[in-house]
Amino acid sequence: MVILQNATYIHPNKDVLFQDLQFTLNQQEKIALIGHNGVGKSSLLKIIGGYLPLNSGILSCDSTPYYIPQLFDEYATSTIGDTLAIGDKLKALNAISNGDASIENFDILNDDWDIEERAIEALSSWGLTEMHLDQSFNSLSGGQKVKVFLAGITLHRPELILMDEPSNHLDTKSREQLYRLILDSQASMLIVSHDRTLLNLLELTAELSPKGIQRFGGNFQDFSEQKDLEKNALDQQLQNKEKELRKAKDKEREAAERQNKLNARGKKKQEKAGVARIMMNTLRNKAEGSSAKLKSVHQEKIGGIRQELHELRLNLSDLDQMKFGFEQSATYAGKDLVDVKDINFGYAERLLWSEAVSFKIHHGDRINIQGDNGSGKSTLLRLILKDLEPSNGIIVRAPFSSIYIDQDYSIIQSIKSVYEMAESFNQSGLQEHEIKIRLNRFLFGKETWDKSCLALSGGERMRLLLCCLNIASQAPDIIILDEPTNNLDIQNIEILTAALNDFQGTLLLISHDKQFISDLRIEESIDLNKN
Repeated sequence: MVILQNATYIHPNKDVLFQDLQFTLNQQEKIALIGHNGVGKSSLLKIIGGYLPLNSGILSCDSTPYYIPQLFDEYATSTIGDTLAIGDKLKALNAISNGDASIENFDILNDDWDIEERAIEALSSWGLTEMHLDQSFNSLSGGQKVKVFLAGITLHRPELILMDEPSNHLDTKSREQLYRLILDSQASMLIVSHDRTLLNLLELTAELSPKGIQRFGGNFQDFSEQKDLEKNALDQQLQNKEKELRKAKDKEREAAERQNKLNARGKKKQEKAGVARIMMNTLRNKAEGSSAKLKSVHQEKIGGIRQELHELRLNLSDLDQMKFGFEQSATYAGKDLVDVKDINFGYAERLLWSEAVSFKIHHGDRINIQGDNGSGKSTLLRLILKDLEPSNGIIVRAPFSSIYIDQDYSIIQSIKSVYEMAESFNQSGLQEHEIKIRLNRFLFGKETWDKSCLALSGGERMRLLLCCLNIASQAPDIIILDEPTNNLDIQNIEILTAALNDFQGTLLLISHDKQFISDLRIEESIDLNKN
């Protein structure tokens, strides 16, 4: 179905993204394509989809790929019909209906007389019942844009489907519909996603790295278990090498002590024997040379072990290299922070929820706010934070500190450098070198300290924010997260999960990522679909 041979792609800025890549996607295979941010997953999909050219190598596809992008910037001026790739047919059909029976219009339509009805039916199957095919695509929400492309699968029935983060922006109900589509489809699929529920539906996994593409039999869970075995083996190698280094240092010290004792003993004998001064200097120089030679032998061995240890540590994941260590908040466990009593929000007589909302938040709670797109999840967060006041009911708030984290990590100010952003959280008077030590812990080396925050990826913005919270003298009482995993790869989701599990305060979360919710040990929920 898809064959890539010796494929090389070079960015316009001359950076080589991948070189001599080999990859095959066979008939009806469904493969999860995973890898760290920036390794080239999206570019590879665009190359297979025909949107980017290879610099060298061969690409062969047996059928026309249907491509669902992660970003929709190029469709800003398109209609929904254009996005579904039926704009020309709709114009031809409209022209024929208005009396323009030209051969050109009939050729374009190609006897597809019910194209409009089928397109509307496909959109309706994804809940887009009030959409018009001539409506601006850019007027839609993120979730609606994704659904338009998913409706295109129903409309065109492609044999080869490429998806780039298709569950982004989808609520739980729409994700379930996407999962069913993937399971039921007979098409070949190559899917890039950080949604581990989705990844576990696919029977094959391919990891893209600077070394190329490696295929694994089994789903993402199988892949993770295999990686865990490799990690455990690496941990054992590190422990053995560190033990070998300690032994080598002990031997060096013991050998030096023995040599020093021999040299001292020899010197005393020479002095008693009345050896001439010139001979004493010669013997002393010879002893010092022996000591230096012995030291050089041990130093060479220790240097070799250190180099091997360094190379092993390079294989550690970012998560294994990081240190979190949040300062804890000053609020005691179980304290009432927010008491929401029969609230609603809206304008005039049009209220957001059919039933009033009531709940309590205590210090240490971990709560997921659930609901379909448009159910008012973000509005509820703004009410809790006092950015809005309820139309009905009351909210009683105890004094608390909080930090709000959206999917773009907008709290990271683009006008600041990495170091300036970290320094802005320095409330306890840390010295400059101490701030830089913390940045290093979160994988920001000295070459990044002057880098603009504007240039950071989603994962880097997340890590910088975690670093800032680590630098702050006291953790907030509440961390509020609104779809925090949408722009993160799997490794960065694991980093965020580990950090949040180290946090002892209150978590309020909006997320449709079931695995992320489970890993954060969130058992309480506020379901706005019931209101």
